[in-house]
Amino acid sequence: MLVGLRLQNIALIKTLDLAFDKGLTVLTGETGAGKSILLDALDALFGGNTLNLASKLLRSGSDFAQVEATFLINKKVEKWMENNQIDTIQDELIISREWKFKENKWISRSRINGIIVNKQQINSLRPLMIDLTIQGGPQRFSSSSEQLSIIDQYGYKSINPVLLKVKEKWQEWIYASRLLQEALLQKEEITRRLEESKMIFNDLDSASLLDPEEDIKLKNEQDRLVHGVRLEESSVKILGLIKEGSENQFSLYDLISLVIQELKIMNQYDKSTKEILEKAIDIYQPIQDLISQVEEYVYTLESDSERLDELQERLNKLQRLQKIHNLKLPQLINLRDTLFKTVFDDNPDNHIKKLHNNEEVLRLERDSLNKNLTSLRCKIARELEEKLVANLSPMGLSNALFKVQVDPSEPSHKGADSVKLMFSANPGEPLALLADTASGGEMSRFILALKATISQKETPSTMLFDEIDSGVSGRISSAIASVLKDLSRSQQVFCVTHQPLVAAAADHHFSVHKSVNDGRTTSSVRILCSLSDRQKELAELAGGNSREAENYAASLLEHHAA
Repeated sequence: MLVGLRLQNIALIKTLDLAFDKGLTVLTGETGAGKSILLDALDALFGGNTLNLASKLLRSGSDFAQVEATFLINKKVEKWMENNQIDTIQDELIISREWKFKENKWISRSRINGIIVNKQQINSLRPLMIDLTIQGGPQRFSSSSEQLSIIDQYGYKSINPVLLKVKEKWQEWIYASRLLQEALLQKEEITRRLEESKMIFNDLDSASLLDPEEDIKLKNEQDRLVHGVRLEESSVKILGLIKEGSENQFSLYDLISLVIQELKIMNQYDKSTKEILEKAIDIYQPIQDLISQVEEYVYTLESDSERLDELQERLNKLQRLQKIHNLKLPQLINLRDTLFKTVFDDNPDNHIKKLHNNEEVLRLERDSLNKNLTSLRCKIARELEEKLVANLSPMGLSNALFKVQVDPSEPSHKGADSVKLMFSANPGEPLALLADTASGGEMSRFILALKATISQKETPSTMLFDEIDSGVSGRISSAIASVLKDLSRSQQVFCVTHQPLVAAAADHHFSVHKSVNDGRTTSSVRILCSLSDRQKELAELAGGNSREAENYAASLLEHHAA
């Protein structure tokens, strides 16, 4: 519920601070006084059409303007604020928008409870807060998309869960379809890359790459074969030094034997040398083992030119592959294994077949959900037809016919339905498109009946009507007043009106006047609290200050008071 509205430098209004309450509130005043500016300001506050906004809404000559509204909030709005991480202030929502003129242009900023918010957030909040019907609103019925949204809004509780699934499946199908189309367009390039992969794989596969350390092992074996003679000479020399010694020198074997012999003699005279003797004996055995190992190594040495050629040819092949691909042997083996999967599992035809199958499955699921949504919309449409015709009857359209025509359309995130609102106001006249056949007065009554019908099905928001009663007679305006009054019993309703019958039904009455001071036109708004003030305002709406107008105004107020 809107409880406060503050304007600064908005159109003809310099400053304005208003408080509102529940029920039906009307705004009256002479043409051009600025009644609709209040609704335009709320529209701008909630991200309405901002085309030429600065020239239309902002007060000329000013460099700053602001609109601020205070609302009491319900559970849905609380949830929205929680999702957007905005704290409530005593169950209130204070939304503001300010404009500053900088560098030859207007810059605006919006806040909710002091937190800066973007246009997307404002647009998502708007339907939870206000439902604004302004002059020119009937244009919405010329759009199939807008007419479809009316059905979805009326049947929100049952349609929305299905519509969410439709949107989700649509996104999945769109993604799968795009992948398929891209694959078809890129098939030639994929085929070329696949042929390259095959060539690389065949080259690596023919090399029989198995051991990631093969090149290291082959290099070691090659070195042994190339340097076999030198290795054998060194081995023989080592054995000679250990076993035989060199010219005029004892061998290592003889020297350690002499050491042990002397230690045994020493041990006969001094038993404390036993430990030293044992250490010398311990040295003797490893020397024996060393001799055996060197002798065995000598036997392994061989000079095999054929084996050497094989080794060098294999090494050259491995080195060539590593150089071509700039990879080490373990990485080449991984590349070969990866290419194997690409070559044999991911060829273009197989890949496209998988994408096509996936697209087909999602398309069938999409169409199935769309079919369910269509059936549900048709059911909701029949209910809307019945309810809306019933609400049109008291407003002088008891013979009106109304039908929601649901036709198939190209699938989209909204389903596969095209909606047309068909209308006939007079007996014998065929149904035709609402936007083409309804007169101004008929359209006003249709919109009001539609709002009344929808409000019976969903959590109400603050409803605002800008001259919804234009183009209708006194009897019909009385019916409109009755509908507005009924609406206001369950939600807050505002109405800009020129009809005394509508104004008389209000719980709260605001009068808008303009005046000229120092050559500048200014609008002012005041609430009419006393019966005499309201009677005077209604008399002016009825035709002036004549006694007949005053008596008519008094009777209207007396009737509604009763």
